[in-house]
Amino acid sequence: MKTDLSDVLIVGAGHGGAQCAIALRQAGFAGSITLLGDEAALPYERPPLSKDYLSGEKPPERLLIRPAGFWGERQIDLVSGCRIASIDAAAHVAIDAEGGAHPYRQLVWAGGGAPRRLNCEGGTLGGVHAIRTLADVDELRAELHGAASVAIIGGGYIGLEAAAVLTKLGKRVTVIEALDRVLARVAGEPLSRFFEAEHRAHGVDIRLDARVETLDGDKGRITGVRLAGGEVVAADIVIVAIGIDPAVGPLIAAGAAGANGVDVDDCCRTSLPDIFAIGDCAAHHNRYAGGARIRLESVQNAHDQAQTVASAILGHATPYDAVPWFWSNQYDLKLQTIGLSHGFDEVVTRGEPASRSFSLVYLKQGQVIALDCVNAVRDYVQGRALVTAGARIDPARLADATTPLKTMLAPLDAAQQE
Repeated sequence: MKTDLSDVLIVGAGHGGAQCAIALRQAGFAGSITLLGDEAALPYERPPLSKDYLSGEKPPERLLIRPAGFWGERQIDLVSGCRIASIDAAAHVAIDAEGGAHPYRQLVWAGGGAPRRLNCEGGTLGGVHAIRTLADVDELRAELHGAASVAIIGGGYIGLEAAAVLTKLGKRVTVIEALDRVLARVAGEPLSRFFEAEHRAHGVDIRLDARVETLDGDKGRITGVRLAGGEVVAADIVIVAIGIDPAVGPLIAAGAAGANGVDVDDCCRTSLPDIFAIGDCAAHHNRYAGGARIRLESVQNAHDQAQTVASAILGHATPYDAVPWFWSNQYDLKLQTIGLSHGFDEVVTRGEPASRSFSLVYLKQGQVIALDCVNAVRDYVQGRALVTAGARIDPARLADATTPLKTMLAPLDAAQQE
């Protein structure tokens, strides 16, 4: 079966894919747009999945990126339940898992990623879940009423957000982290220790330096997590939150360059003709990471790269250069991050962590590269300018929480102002 030619074929109907279609229409693009999603649901927001959707506080209709009628009104052909299995880059055709052909003039790959699974014995037992899609969380929620204990493997944002929700729902929660602190890959030690203390104060059992050996089960269902050394953490449900594998198989098989995801240039073009890639799966050079090629798993990145691609398709190519930002809600704590702290060599604390409102300012060779702000919205908003400017400010001045960050741009040294 062959479908009509699409001027723009977008593979992936998550934040990036949906936003690219929206941005094209908002900018006046008059060509045909096809948006292919591999889920049955309409395009929806993912961040609430581990927060207020898991808790039951937000219904599925409030997750929709746009109302159901929006796509047809904008003449965006939305196709659900379609997975692209291969690409003929020379012929400009994408082939779906059912053998259907989807010809295109330009293709935008917004495939995201799939949650990493445990490769140990017991990984496919009933009661073992991931949090990546609406269906994932629906399946998890359906089992919660009969579960007293939950083990969460992975102490990153998703794992900790789920721990906060499930603790509030009255579950006995254990977080199992292989490294020596939670959030080790994304934040400095002071923030890790703060959140460890917060979770423990709410009754969460946090196991650090803990390696999973097997998942134990009975009659096909999970009963516990066996750690290296032999201890078994009892669990009625296990949530595996150890990151994602970028979904780029068809692109790489078609000859696209890439190792960790698919490589793109500063306008999100892959090495294949007329194929772009955006979002979680797109490996790009980022100046906020010192020019290193990285993938960013965030709504901000997906949205901003979608805008970059829309502009390029319309003939107004503008290199992607957005400052990264992230957020996480846990209990009554709102963590907001601006910039990337990787490679920092100094961290300054503004405010008192004991007050549960403070910020960490990360420096590298004297320059401000990132901030983690806990219940400190003003620092987050004002700190953006320091990060984008690569400001050099006396650490003692940064530590003075009574001095607003916005006042600290004025005394930049002469070299920065030239």
